[in-house]
Amino acid sequence: MLTLAKPDLTAPLPAFDPADGVGRQIQFREALREAMSEEMRRDDRVFLMGEEVAYYSGAYKVSQGMLEEFGPKRIIDTPISENGFAGLAVGAAMYGLRPIIEFMSWSFSLVAADQLLNNVPKMLYMSGGQWGCPVVFRGNNGAGGQLGSTHSWTVEALYSNVPGLKIAIPSNPYDAKGLLKTAIVDDDPVFFMESERMLSDKGHVPEGEYYVPFGKAHLRRQGSDITLVSFGRPVNFCIEAATELSKEGIECDVLDMRTVRPLDIDSIIRSIKKTGRIVVVDQCWPFASVASEVITQVCEKAFDYLDHQPLRVNTDDVPTPYAKGLELEYLPHKGKIIRAAKAAMLRL
Repeated sequence: MLTLAKPDLTAPLPAFDPADGVGRQIQFREALREAMSEEMRRDDRVFLMGEEVAYYSGAYKVSQGMLEEFGPKRIIDTPISENGFAGLAVGAAMYGLRPIIEFMSWSFSLVAADQLLNNVPKMLYMSGGQWGCPVVFRGNNGAGGQLGSTHSWTVEALYSNVPGLKIAIPSNPYDAKGLLKTAIVDDDPVFFMESERMLSDKGHVPEGEYYVPFGKAHLRRQGSDITLVSFGRPVNFCIEAATELSKEGIECDVLDMRTVRPLDIDSIIRSIKKTGRIVVVDQCWPFASVASEVITQVCEKAFDYLDHQPLRVNTDDVPTPYAKGLELEYLPHKGKIIRAAKAAMLRL
């Protein structure tokens, strides 16, 4: 069995340059494929399993070509039974394998709730440290474009409530590769959440292997007036908003959380000490959301540095609408972020 030593996750990262046309540009889905393929070559305990991942190359073609390289024992098609193959992954991980489980949509993970909420995060604790559960569950999360309310769940707020899980949500192809490689070598269960709307996006991904560490936010843009904090797809809307606000003399720190659990609250507070204002942009519904937790911790740990109450931009508190225009307005977007930032600039 080919199983190499765990790589050095503290090694310096290659230069990150999101500018178009700089360095090697590949699609988000290609970055995910590279991450999985590199780790499967490094460690033959790693395998990929899910609906249509093998002969159809994945519903979104993330696993294209992997069946030909790794064969049907490591790229495994499943029935439409999320509860079944999530449970299989738990057993495989307990006995020494390292599964990657693809959910066609995180909305469908809800039918595997007992496995994901009871077994996966609690196995190490319930067994007194005898049985770990190093599984990566990954797939598309959030509104994918007129898929209707039941197929458009954004689940990180739901799952982040459970101790024992790690949750990574990349905003660009560079992080998609580096975070997924880190997830695969992690000894804890990781929920890795992608956006269908980003899979064709291209971005700079360096040649060779690298690992983006968990719990280390990335400062994507620097400013002195206000801190914009987000994760996943809305990070890109924050950057768009910051560019527009700069034309009006409002300069923003844009902080990409990269992981929800662990949360890098120290980097958020460091930025607030500079700007005195914060807007958290979150693709979850507002009640009991990730933004709620970030703002709570900010108020607990950095209240005296605030010049304005923390504000948030969430998905609207209604079921996901089907109509295209309504869905776009329902989600966080550049206009909402600009309005919130300008409100935060007002004196109380």
